[in-house]
Amino acid sequence: MDQIFHNLVIGFGVAVTPINLFFALIGCLLGTLIGVLPGIGPVATIAMLLPITFNLSPVGALIMLAGIYYGAQYGGSTTAILVNIPGESSSVVTCLDGYQMARQGRAGPALATAAIGSFFAGCVATVIIAVAAPPLAEVALKFGPSEYFSLMVFGLIAATVLAHGSLIKAIAMVIWGLLFGLVGTDVNSGVLRFTFGIPELSDGIGFVIVAMGMFGTAEIVANLEMKEHREIFTSKVKNLWPTKQDFKDAWGAVLRGTALGSALGILPGGGALLASFGAYSLEKKVSKHPEKFGKGAIEGVAAPESANNAGAQTSFIPMLTLGIPSNAVMALMIGALMIQGIAPGPQVMNEKPELFWGLIASMWVGNLMLVILNLPLIGMWVKLLTVPYRYLYPSILVFMAIGVYSLSNNAFDVLIMGVFGVVGYICAKLECEPAPMILGFILGPLMEENLRRAMLLSRGDPFVFVSPSKPISLGFLLASAVLLVIVALPAIRKKREEVFVEEG
Repeated sequence: MDQIFHNLVIGFGVAVTPINLFFALIGCLLGTLIGVLPGIGPVATIAMLLPITFNLSPVGALIMLAGIYYGAQYGGSTTAILVNIPGESSSVVTCLDGYQMARQGRAGPALATAAIGSFFAGCVATVIIAVAAPPLAEVALKFGPSEYFSLMVFGLIAATVLAHGSLIKAIAMVIWGLLFGLVGTDVNSGVLRFTFGIPELSDGIGFVIVAMGMFGTAEIVANLEMKEHREIFTSKVKNLWPTKQDFKDAWGAVLRGTALGSALGILPGGGALLASFGAYSLEKKVSKHPEKFGKGAIEGVAAPESANNAGAQTSFIPMLTLGIPSNAVMALMIGALMIQGIAPGPQVMNEKPELFWGLIASMWVGNLMLVILNLPLIGMWVKLLTVPYRYLYPSILVFMAIGVYSLSNNAFDVLIMGVFGVVGYICAKLECEPAPMILGFILGPLMEENLRRAMLLSRGDPFVFVSPSKPISLGFLLASAVLLVIVALPAIRKKREEVFVEEG
């Protein structure tokens, strides 16, 4: 306990410096902004801002990017409640009851409950990270190449199983990502692979370019298709403070949402989206009056908003301690670390304690900033929603093209981003989620490297991954096999595909 307290003192010493407070503020404001604006999302925004992080300090860059991620969870609830449009995918379920509360003249209590639930969940999740991360990093330091390879296999399979939509499509996207990760020069032999005679591909495809194309460009094109129809509550939101009865109804939902979100955030493929759906379903099951859900139940706002914030923050645990991204945003965070020349993994905690604990402490600071900023600025966010998207999106597209070009002053990179934008748009039309592809793209080269190392150390013996002398590796591969068998069962597969389709 003394050690954790000592570490947090180091962290707060870093987080409350004026420059890092400024980065946290920028991240929280940007996060809320893109959470409020439907259709952009934290993945596209973080992808757009990755080129800027070249010129920032590593801790400042991570604090800002983290603020964007959990800030988007706050902002998404504002539009979900006031406009019935989820600004962020994890706010989809908040629309069901939040919008009904707004129509009943209770937009104030709904927004306040979302903010208080998110703040509480964010604080609890930050404590969980501070407590759980050091022992997990200690275990991870004992990992060899075979253990890392098996962990990555488990991570990709779990991400596939938990991905939204068809299992076959999710597996195809992971494999596709792994293949794109192979493009470039083979590290061991120096032979060019899959470059098709194009010299610009000899260094491989840049992660930032793929992320910007698959998420940013594709998202904008897909959103320009949609007809704009919005009923906006332009009247002033009054009576922000929830009543005693509201607090009584909501506190249990906040606690359950926080607990469920914290657990689901750690899982590969989990995070905010899965947490919010799971928390809403749980509240409906435990409620004595399930019929009130969808008609303005305050628990229907408190539970998913607490869960998505807790899930967003605990998803940092596998990224910080194991170097394994649990979702697309964490894959981008690993990209940001790599841009700064930092190898993600358990050694970060020992080698760069200021970075590790500074990021964790900044989450407390950021959560407090979000509560202070969000409620007074609701009027401004609502005004912003009246700006037509057809003016917003082209300017974002130009900004992205400039960002990609500035990476290496190469017009070919902008062309590749455009190609991945088209590919991402086709994926959206075919209902193929791009997140598993990004995870495969990030983990592919790392998996290959660890597979080769393990095979070299074992002198070509493939049983090194399943030998009794490697129980951790064997355990991860067995868990992967069990997951695949379970999800292949027809009843489970049917249930899985129904999970994200919310009735009502």
